[in-house]
Amino acid sequence: MNSTETTRILLAALLGLTAAAANLLGGSLIAHRKWSRQFLKYFIALGAGFMLATATLEMIPESLRLRSDNASIFFNSTNAVFVYVLAGYFLVHFFEHTVAPHFHFGEETHHEEVHGAHASYAALMGLVIHTFFDGVAIAAGLLVSTWLGGVVFLAVFLHKIPEGFTVSSLMLASGQSRRAAFASSAILGAATLGGMALMFVLRSTVADALPFSAGVTLYVAASDLIPEVNREPGAGMAVLVFLGVAILLALKATFRVQ
Repeated sequence: MNSTETTRILLAALLGLTAAAANLLGGSLIAHRKWSRQFLKYFIALGAGFMLATATLEMIPESLRLRSDNASIFFNSTNAVFVYVLAGYFLVHFFEHTVAPHFHFGEETHHEEVHGAHASYAALMGLVIHTFFDGVAIAAGLLVSTWLGGVVFLAVFLHKIPEGFTVSSLMLASGQSRRAAFASSAILGAATLGGMALMFVLRSTVADALPFSAGVTLYVAASDLIPEVNREPGAGMAVLVFLGVAILLALKATFRVQ
């Protein structure tokens, strides 16, 4: 293993552990009642804009570049990328509307709708799918370039605290203990690390995994986070979504090496 590969693996481990720790932080905030609902909403809005920009301006264009020399018999290179994007999008859609139909990012206050363990564990399973592909997305980005891995990590990190907060809140609302609530956020962190590890093992599939992860990222941003932003009155939350996009554009203009 050469020094470049060693550095990339160490960076992946650092980013993966940081992302997993953000899940734990979110779970700890709700489990120990040390949280600010407004603070959580800021992360959701900022993360929604940053994730949408990362998927559309970085992940999909890089996917097109990776597949430009690998046209399929059934799809040209452009069509193949967008087939994978759609597949990633609809995979999460399927799980959320079958396995975990009652799910939204944020604090769960409707105890009657998540009564019993089944609903909370179903929501946990749905979020495990999210977080597993969070890890796949970070690792796939790193396998393409440090820049792409870095911006995908930031996109993931911005919704990691809300993820941990959400799953812990659902556990408490369904009558589970605070220990179980915190443990559920740890499971999300472990799923992220599992996704990263699998992607490094199957690194030859990065040309397929990256657009698939882009579809998952688009779903989380547009179908999970944006609806939460739209629940809030006033223009402030919308401005934060635009700010998330602006941050990605500023980073791209300042740091990206073409």
